Amino acid sequence: MIESGTRRHPFRAWIADTPERREQGLMWIRSLPADRGMLFIFDRPQPVSFWMKNTYVSLDLMFVAPDGRIIRVAENAEPLSLRGIDSMGVVLGVFEVRGGTAKKLGIAAGDRLRHPAFAGR
Repeated sequence: MIESGTRRHPFRAWIADTPERREQGLMWIRSLPADRGMLFIFDRPQPVSFWMKNTYVSLDLMFVAPDGRIIRVAENAEPLSLRGIDSMGVVLGVFEVRGGTAKKLGIAAGDRLRHPAFAGR
């Protein structure tokens, strides 16, 4: 769930918490329902960079600090691009949703992603 001010936005997420799952990501996916996403969880907080290699749908990438705060939203990432999309800070996770979702729902840096991986931080 993402908390944006007084609004709550529930999502169902695939979890990418192993090197193999993180490497696969949403590659080869041809469509993504509006209420679905993928949450990448890393072993430790770190700066990260993503690309859209073999990803056929535009995505919004939300870079999530260890406390669950979204520090950056990269909107409408270009499908199949090899251009790096940097976190611009230290993160513990990245949440990917269908491109345009962040703008449509008003999700921005400073909002919070609620998930047990970020609890107690």
